[in-house]
Amino acid sequence: MEKPILRPEDCPCVCSCAAGKRNKAPLGGTASGLAAKVGEMLSSSVSNSPLTLMAQKPSSSGGSLNLSRDVLQRSLVLFFVGTFLALVLNLLQIQRNVTLFPEEVISTIFSSAWWVPPCCGTAAAVVGLLYPCIDSHLGEPHKFKREWASVMRCIAVFVGINHASAKLDFANNVQLSLTLAALSLGLWWTFDRSRSGLGLGITIAFLATLITQFLVYNGVYQYTSPDFLYIRSWLPCIFFSGGVTVGNIGRQLAMGVPEKPHSD
Repeated sequence: MEKPILRPEDCPCVCSCAAGKRNKAPLGGTASGLAAKVGEMLSSSVSNSPLTLMAQKPSSSGGSLNLSRDVLQRSLVLFFVGTFLALVLNLLQIQRNVTLFPEEVISTIFSSAWWVPPCCGTAAAVVGLLYPCIDSHLGEPHKFKREWASVMRCIAVFVGINHASAKLDFANNVQLSLTLAALSLGLWWTFDRSRSGLGLGITIAFLATLITQFLVYNGVYQYTSPDFLYIRSWLPCIFFSGGVTVGNIGRQLAMGVPEKPHSD
């Protein structure tokens, strides 16, 4: 006797399994497509979320932190340089009896008033930071003799001008003032030659002269043989050359900072 041959369509189990397999194929494809779309939506929403934007900001904030740290370091260096120059130069003026302080304010260590070096150091920090800022704002980066050897020579010339103001003897103060004015302009021409340096030097000399006149008028200290109101007529030349010198130091210290491009 021959055995009956079962065909797939005659077996309900096989038919249901086959139908299930046929139905699973499109469902699987649809699920994968939905998962892909949901993944894209999630990734786009996460990339545009405030948390992601905040996580992407540390690069800019890190740059600002580095810039603030650099400004602080330059300020400290300029402060100590200004304080040291004030101690040396003011001591020279006192020894030559050009500047006279009351005995009660004279320090026994430095033979000068205690507030003079910190004030000069603070002024040096402000001026040294102001010079490169003005250069960047004007879009005229200073490139003339930008090396430390030139800066050291500028400091030496400034000390020499200050020493000449206290030691050289002229027939009258006008000749001394004209000589120091020529030396100060020569210092600017030799180590600066920028319009911003000239303008800032004149501004610094004017403001510092006004402050000095105010201090002398109030009896904080005095000058021997004043010929320009309460001070010596050559004092603005010292302030001018000092501003140019500190400005060169500040520019040299700022050489490591990338300059901001100027936009009109």
